[in-house]
Amino acid sequence: MSTPVNTAHAPSADLPEFPMARPPRCPLDPAERLRALQHDGPLMRARLWDGSTPWLVTRHAEHKALSTDPRLSADPSSPGFPHATERRGGSLSFVTMDDPEHARLRRMVSGAFTVKRIEAMRPLVQDIVDGFIDDLLAGPTPVDLVEAFALPVPSLVICGLLDVPYEDHEFFQTNSKTLISRAVTADQRQEAHQNLFRYLDELVGKKLDSTGNDLLSALATRVRAGELSREDAALMGVLLLLGGHETTANMIALGTFTLLRHPEQLARLRASDDPKLIASTAEELLRYLTIAHNGRRRVALADIEIAGQVIRAGEGVIMAGDLGNRDAIVFPDPDRLDIGRDARRHVAFGAGVHHCLGQPLARMELQVVYGTLYRRIPTLRLAAAVDDIPFKHDGFIYGVHELPVTW
Repeated sequence: MSTPVNTAHAPSADLPEFPMARPPRCPLDPAERLRALQHDGPLMRARLWDGSTPWLVTRHAEHKALSTDPRLSADPSSPGFPHATERRGGSLSFVTMDDPEHARLRRMVSGAFTVKRIEAMRPLVQDIVDGFIDDLLAGPTPVDLVEAFALPVPSLVICGLLDVPYEDHEFFQTNSKTLISRAVTADQRQEAHQNLFRYLDELVGKKLDSTGNDLLSALATRVRAGELSREDAALMGVLLLLGGHETTANMIALGTFTLLRHPEQLARLRASDDPKLIASTAEELLRYLTIAHNGRRRVALADIEIAGQVIRAGEGVIMAGDLGNRDAIVFPDPDRLDIGRDARRHVAFGAGVHHCLGQPLARMELQVVYGTLYRRIPTLRLAAAVDDIPFKHDGFIYGVHELPVTW
């Protein structure tokens, strides 16, 4: 193994920029320079948009170790935190908090995302997926799979879980896209956050005078009991609505593009009704694509010695999941898509106390989609040249803006 490269005192201009755009010819692979630097060591300095130089974690073992280290803080108000953009208000609820407050708020909604409860939703999700596929087959081609399928499926599911009116989907989808875009100003991002906050606050307010079995009603019950402020309930609603549709929608569309570009893997999936292969397909695509390209960002509260380096208190840390999931030490031949691979050790959902709350829901939705779409439409194919597919190089969540398909 190579000796770790010490970039602690390297001039800022000589450091790799992060995040780094993926080359158009290889839109599914991490940037070549970052992959090359990964071979030099698990930790290095990187340069951010504001000239700051936090530590970048490039390998799987260090990613897992630091994700579970309580000496790292997720609080963006802490000095030295490696911000992704100019900060202009707008909290994403408990994901930007540390324990014990993080754990207290998270527990209020975690019960809705247990594997048992999510599995009970599988027949409903199957009906939703089949319904949208029926609409696809009955309509004209070509069609944008993002607009007609990938985005509405998880949107309808999360709306049902929260009891958010689906007829408002254009409003919350538009503001969500703005909130996770790198191509907008800080003021535009703040406005989008405020729009979503006011919307969820109004819905929570209505729930204060009623009862229901949905998540917003559960949060309203906490507000009435004095366990939760109305503001925190609305912020949690924003987080759940945003996370519940954007990430899964991008995985559906980008996963479909990826399988269409790997016909031998798609044929293997289409020919099988084995739930284990369908599940491993979802895990491998989560590993291979790792659509969260912004990295998990933290700041050290104390000195941390790891991999021959010392992260000093007050220094920022970014754990690059897309690099960790292409670590050959853990995933042999990591740049090869293999739906039969055991990819369950991936870090697409993070690790530690901040691991993605909604991962059981995302996994189940992807399994239903990947196990249904290509079997029901066996001749599905791209209706545009790969060079004409608009990838989301401008977003914090990777995917495609459009995916024209036909059959």
